[in-house]
Amino acid sequence: MIGRRRRDPRQYLRSNAANVALVLVIAAIIVVAVTKGIQDHKLTLGTVIFILVLIPSIMFHEVSHGVVALWCGDDTAKRAGRISANPIRHVDPIGTIIVPAAMVLLLHSPGFFGWAKPVPVALNKLRRPRNQAVLVGLAGPLSNGLLALAAGIGLHFIMGAAPRYETANLYFSILTFQAMSGGFLYWLGLVVGMIGLANLLVGAFNLLPIPPLDGAALVERFIPVDALPTYYRIRMGFIIVIVLLVWLDRGFLGTMFGDVATWYMNLVKPAWLHVF
Repeated sequence: MIGRRRRDPRQYLRSNAANVALVLVIAAIIVVAVTKGIQDHKLTLGTVIFILVLIPSIMFHEVSHGVVALWCGDDTAKRAGRISANPIRHVDPIGTIIVPAAMVLLLHSPGFFGWAKPVPVALNKLRRPRNQAVLVGLAGPLSNGLLALAAGIGLHFIMGAAPRYETANLYFSILTFQAMSGGFLYWLGLVVGMIGLANLLVGAFNLLPIPPLDGAALVERFIPVDALPTYYRIRMGFIIVIVLLVWLDRGFLGTMFGDVATWYMNLVKPAWLHVF
């Protein structure tokens, strides 16, 4: 039997030099941004945990678009290698690296605003383009909602099993991003709770009816067919509106997150935990 030929590590590094360099740059930026944020007391351990679970939540959101598009007949994302768990394939240099790092390094903000590389979808390949385009668009927020639901159910049982003082600490830790001391159930609940919040926030934000966010898919369904080519040409330009909205009203994301987080935590907390 002929064995599989072993790959030369040096050859692998040479053929993947660009990806290796990108990984190193991303790692360096993350380390600098997190270190700077912690030193300036703008980042807490809770915020770091949130960012770490937020990034794969955004990736999962994008992959969901590709999966539903494939189900509806469009294999563009699959052929582009975007239905993948490899985060490098979904990195957008500006939205995934520069903008989030700038918020920490320049704006001294503990908030996180950014985006992943959009998954390519060829609407003309969908079996029923007008209707299935809505399904593809809403697949991302729906996937985030399902993960938030699963995390919420898990967090509810974790809070019910933990000692009462840890449950109270866990509730306020998730809402304030201030980690406290606690046992295994406390830290498990903190991570699960952050996963739920991250997915809920990503889903809620993307439901805003502003192109190219997913909520615009419902609006696009009612645009006349003859106006669609012009709309698709200018669609991505609306991202300037989103960036300006976040930049000029820096409390927008904070207010939105606070409302979503409070509603979510009040929904999953044990009935005995009263919050005033």
